[in-house]
Amino acid sequence: MTTFDFWYSIGSTYSYLTVMRLPEVAEAAGLRVRWRPFNVRHVMVQQNNIPFKDKPVKTAYMWRDIARRAEGYGLSPALPAPYPLPELVFANQVAVLGADEGWVEAYTRATYRRWFEAGQRPGEAPNLSESLAEIGQDPDRVRTEAASDRIVARLAAETDTAMRLGIFGSPFFAVGEEVFWGDDRLEDAIAWATRD
Repeated sequence: MTTFDFWYSIGSTYSYLTVMRLPEVAEAAGLRVRWRPFNVRHVMVQQNNIPFKDKPVKTAYMWRDIARRAEGYGLSPALPAPYPLPELVFANQVAVLGADEGWVEAYTRATYRRWFEAGQRPGEAPNLSESLAEIGQDPDRVRTEAASDRIVARLAAETDTAMRLGIFGSPFFAVGEEVFWGDDRLEDAIAWATRD
């Protein structure tokens, strides 16, 4: 079974669209997905790219665009969702721990659902504790582990790897050396991964 990498950062609004449909789309295509959380905020600061801050017209467009696309996918977000996220980095540290321990997909989907459908910010209460409890993880243990130097270093290393691949936003898909940016490129990435 072919594997492709899903590079994402909890805190990316458009990643909601991918997170909520990726497992089913990949399974239908016969693909295995490797979930690769990274710190998109660091990447954007390095590139002097602040996409929506102090840009009300662009922000309004983003929320309307997500609403249209979500409707087409059968999703029901309550928009606008809280944004930006003060605990973006910590939410992704939890995701890196989940990737190491095998529960990253379940955590990411639970935390995005609470963010977009219940208005709860990822990386903080009540989203964090409720999402972790839902997937059978002990919130106190995870908070402690996710704050460890080891996980902080792992998130930094994953972010460096993403930047070396040419990743500059979220969501991104990588099939070998080929990269595809944006939820609207998911099908292109899958077609590339499944070509003969």
